[in-house]
Amino acid sequence: MALPLDCRHRVGVTRARGLRFALALAALVATALLADSALATGHAVKSLPSLNQQVIAAVNKFRVAHGLTALHESSALDRSARQHSLEMGRLGYFAHSSHDGTAFWKRIQRYYPAKGHPYWSVGENLVWASPSLNAAGAMKDWISSAPHLKNLLTAKWRDIGVSAVAVSHAPGVYGGGHAVIITNDFGVRR
Repeated sequence: MALPLDCRHRVGVTRARGLRFALALAALVATALLADSALATGHAVKSLPSLNQQVIAAVNKFRVAHGLTALHESSALDRSARQHSLEMGRLGYFAHSSHDGTAFWKRIQRYYPAKGHPYWSVGENLVWASPSLNAAGAMKDWISSAPHLKNLLTAKWRDIGVSAVAVSHAPGVYGGGHAVIITNDFGVRR
């Protein structure tokens, strides 16, 4: 017996809703497992808001000293940087791309959308050190690296977002020690 066309559509919608529910449930379970594994391994991730402000001040001081405009802190870029720093700290990797391989600019675009702007561009600097890292150390590392220096000196940037985190018993590439990770996102929308 064949179903009328409109019933097939409803069945498809019901199946799609069921699939979305199953995917949402799987994401919730995965998040819970990641949180449990973080607690089980004993590593904790703590935000460092004063270091965030020190990095923004250091970047702007450097830019102004080189004849460039100071950047405005963007809450959207702050959220993008925070998501990335937290993910790297919890999962023990260090890369511009997300853990799932998503390009850095796609992550930033979720927080700092291009929609409604004819011109949109973003960049990113990362740094980590163990056991500690301050703004001067981050700047020294970025200035000594050509691609990071280029980001610092890019005249088109107008906005900045920063997230520094401290991770105790940091997993993966951090070797189980204490690490400080900084993500610095740059952007412009016109």
